[in-house]
Amino acid sequence: MWGWIVALISGALMSIQGVFNTGLTKQTSLWVANSWVQGTALLVCLGAWFLKERQSFGALFQVDHKYLLLGGVIGAFITLTVIVSMGQLGPAKAVLIIVVSQLAVAYLIELFGLFGAEKVDFQWSKLIGMAVAIAGIIIFKWKS
Repeated sequence: MWGWIVALISGALMSIQGVFNTGLTKQTSLWVANSWVQGTALLVCLGAWFLKERQSFGALFQVDHKYLLLGGVIGAFITLTVIVSMGQLGPAKAVLIIVVSQLAVAYLIELFGLFGAEKVDFQWSKLIGMAVAIAGIIIFKWKS
């Protein structure tokens, strides 16, 4: 149950952050806003590390798969793409498409066992679920 609660909070925070970041971009610029978001995230993470953990950053050089170090780079582009999509589509449409895209890519990662994820068997029910989600996008975008 705790996983569900955390996931719901995560989704809510992503939507709120996207709206905040889009508003910040309108008053500054895309890269100023993105830099601020990533920079303040770094400060929060360093503060939490200082107060809670203090494990050596040297562990980063011991990571088996170096592509795992690209999370921050990807994070910067996530922020960028969320800002642009929310500015173009509005928060609700952008988040709906983003979530369906996340779901599709996550399923493909599991299906093929990419990036060290546990491989799962293909299930028609998941493909049908994805089709229903895509139909939801079409219905949501439909103008009356």
